[in-house]
This record gives sequence, structure tokens and C-alpha cells, in this order.
Amino acid sequence: MFTEIDSLNINYICEGEGQQNVLLLHGWGANITLFNQIIGHLSPRFKVYALDLPGFGESDEPKEPWNVDNYVDFVIKFCEKMGIKSCFLIAHSFGGRITIKLMSRKELPFTVERIVLTGSAGIRPKQTAKGKFKTKCYKISKSILSSKICQKLMPNALENLRKKNGSADYNAASPMMRQCLVKVVNEDLTELIHNINAPTLLIWGEKDDAVPLSDGQLMEKLIPDAGLVVFEGCGHYAFLEQGGRFCRILDSFFDVK
Repeated sequence: MFTEIDSLNINYICEGEGQQNVLLLHGWGANITLFNQIIGHLSPRFKVYALDLPGFGESDEPKEPWNVDNYVDFVIKFCEKMGIKSCFLIAHSFGGRITIKLMSRKELPFTVERIVLTGSAGIRPKQTAKGKFKTKCYKISKSILSSKICQKLMPNALENLRKKNGSADYNAASPMMRQCLVKVVNEDLTELIHNINAPTLLIWGEKDDAVPLSDGQLMEKLIPDAGLVVFEGCGHYAFLEQGGRFCRILDSFFDVK
């Protein structure tokens, strides 16, 4: 289904007739199709909402570069439009960033009763000396290649530099979403994590190489009411790698009878 929010055409799913709402927020570069198993599992007992965030899946891109707060504003507007007054929230990776900032807002027009964060982003890794040197070299090279004479003599050099130094997410993104990604990943949300005041379940892949398990362990310490479940041998998409186990844990946390 599609709805329009702030002149953006947004693809979303609403399935189930339960009294309790469940909202799912996907990760960067993903879309709602990754949640198919979870939606199918929960919809007999809950009313489940999942949406392609702006710039992903079948939803329109933002008209200007967005940061995390812009995505939070959007999620609030989506919930208001859907008439969501309370919900359980399940978020993966980038969706976790949105959740951390969402729960840091002083006033929300709806209540988040329980939260599941899996492979949640939000803690910015400390940069090593090698990383700092690499970043400095990239900035110098970018400055040189951005000059008019270099653009004329080597028109593809700047883009090649970006591809060589950019992450897989950066290289796969459109020009607009690259600008959004830079705004998103440069913000460290560590100091906001303690604001999550709902009971929170953290589910992490032991071998997550996108968001390390140590981030989940730190979140467990910082969130007042949190527990951590580790999926041995799994990576960043633990909810896909062990979907059945993930859904059984959801049933327990959501008190499904």
C-alpha cells in the first residue's frame, strides 16, 4: 500500500487485526521485504505496520539530505497518520538509530510499550590512528580533485576516489542518499541511549561485523530495563539467519499466549 507524507510517496504494510500495534523499522539499504517472516508470524495476534523508510524500497527519496532527527520526525508523522496511539517497536540497524532518538524526545504523540533492537546502530566506533590518517589523506585528495582544473583534466577521478574509500552502503546509494548517510553515520548517539525507558530486548549476532556485539553489550548496560540475547554464529541479520528462534523469542517478550 502507499500513503503520502510531506509530499513523499511511502510504501507500507499493515497486516493483522490485533488490539496491540507492532511497528517495524528496517536497516540502511534494506526494505520491508526482509521482515516478511516476522510480519507473517505476528499478524495473527497483532496489527503489524512496516514501512519502506524514505529513500529505500519503493518509497520516495527525501527532497533534501536528511539526518536521524528528520527520520524520527517522519516516523512520528507516519504513526499519527496510521492512528497509532501505542505500539511495540522492532528495529534493525539504522532503525535502531531512529529508535534511540525517538525515545529521547520529551513528548511523543504515542506510547512505545516494548522495544526489540537487533544489530542496532547508534554507537560511533572510536577511530584508530590508522583510520584518522586515512581520513586526512582522503580529505586532502578530495580537495585537490574537486578543483576545476582536475575536474576538467580527470572528470572521473573524484568519483573513483569516493568509490575506493566509501563503504558498500555509500557506494550503493544514490547521490541524495549518500548525503543522508554521511549525516547519519557521523552522529554518535551513545549519550542518548539511557533515555530508552521502555522494557528493551537486545538481540545480537555473535559475529556481527557491521555493528559489533560489544555495542549490544554496552546498550544493555546503558538502557535501564534491558536484556541481551546473543545468536551464536550469526552476523548482522540474525533475525533472518535464525528466523524461527527470533520469532519464538518475540512471542516470549510480547507475552503471546
